[in-house]
Amino acid sequence: MKDIESILQEADVKPTVNRILVLRELTKSPAPLSLGELDEKIGTLEKSSVLRALTVLLEKHLIHTVEDGRGIIKYETCSRHNGETDEDMHVHFYCEKCQRLICFEDIPVPAIKLPEEYRVHAVNYMVKGVCPECNG
Repeated sequence: MKDIESILQEADVKPTVNRILVLRELTKSPAPLSLGELDEKIGTLEKSSVLRALTVLLEKHLIHTVEDGRGIIKYETCSRHNGETDEDMHVHFYCEKCQRLICFEDIPVPAIKLPEEYRVHAVNYMVKGVCPECNG
C-alpha cells in the first residue's frame, strides 16, 4: 500500500499534517467513520480541522461518503479514483440490530441507465437487515 503522503501528492493535494492524520485514520479503519468517530480517534485536532481535511479529500475523490442507515454520514477511502469521480461504488450493509455498517467492496453497485444528459458522480447503495453475528 502506498504511503499517505504519496497518495495525497498523486491526487495533487498538499500533504498537510491534518490531511495526513485524517486519511491515515480512514485508511486503517475496517469500516467507514463518522466525523465524530474520526474526531475521537485522532484526538489532537479540532472537529473543524477534521471537517476541512475531509472536504478537500472529498473534492479530490480520495474518499467518499455513505449514509450509515441511521442518517449519519460516514467517510471511507476510495480504492479507485481518477480525481474527477468516485469509481469505488460498492454495496454497503447496515445491520439493524448492532448498527454496524459493512462494506462489500467486491459487490459493485448495479448499473443504472439514466437519460443521456445526466452525469453520475457517486452512488450510495445501502442494504439493511441483520448481520450473521446478530442473526444467531
